[in-house]
Amino acid sequence: MRSFLIAGNWKMNKGPSETRSMLEALKKEVSEVPESLDLLVCPPFVSLIPAAEVLGPLDRAYLGAQDLHYEEEGAYTGEISADMIRETGCDFVIVGHSERREYFGETDVVVNQKVKKALEKELKPVICVGESLEQRKAGEHRQLVRKQVQAALNDVKPEHAVHVVIAYEPIWAIGTGETATPEQAQQMQEMIRSEFEELYGSELAEALRILYGGSMKPHNAGELLSQPDVDGGLIGGASLQAESFAEIIRTADDLSN
Repeated sequence: MRSFLIAGNWKMNKGPSETRSMLEALKKEVSEVPESLDLLVCPPFVSLIPAAEVLGPLDRAYLGAQDLHYEEEGAYTGEISADMIRETGCDFVIVGHSERREYFGETDVVVNQKVKKALEKELKPVICVGESLEQRKAGEHRQLVRKQVQAALNDVKPEHAVHVVIAYEPIWAIGTGETATPEQAQQMQEMIRSEFEELYGSELAEALRILYGGSMKPHNAGELLSQPDVDGGLIGGASLQAESFAEIIRTADDLSN
């Protein structure tokens, strides 16, 4: 039986009251998380505590932050430390999302620093990698994503790498309505697993969860999740509505059995 990780990245959407309402509605749609999968919700920082309160009673429902700073504490106005994130009840944190890389100038070096800090603090990093449309058209996508994986995991030891999740996000499919074909997603995620195997061996590579992120919606979730190297989804817009998020959860459960 396959075990998926279905994650919602809410980005800069839903404050505390909206978060509570949304998750209460989701619990009506999905009264319990199916045994076949893990559910991860990543709301904005200000909504983490109300999300934790609503999700708390659910087994296999986890909370994640959308980013963290790689320093312990200090004069970093507006930033959030790993310890602060842990205190809200988070088990996961998204690292290196393409929007962080593009809009806030995060480099591979910064992403690596954040990955190592997350692991040090026993947070599971969801490491985002992916190419732009121009890079794909130029045939640079495989080389670029391989480099991003290598850089993010630089100096990460095997005993820590076991806690890593990787999300493949073709940047050209994020928020555009475009989606990589199931075959395109599978090719890239198979390559990522192969790269992980080179770094850490076949046992850890087989256990690695690789998510697809890039306009996964109820109508295409089945085809994408059916691919052998797609272990779940990092879902944006479709995770903001209880009905569509629940439909993807049910699709993953059906495919697991």
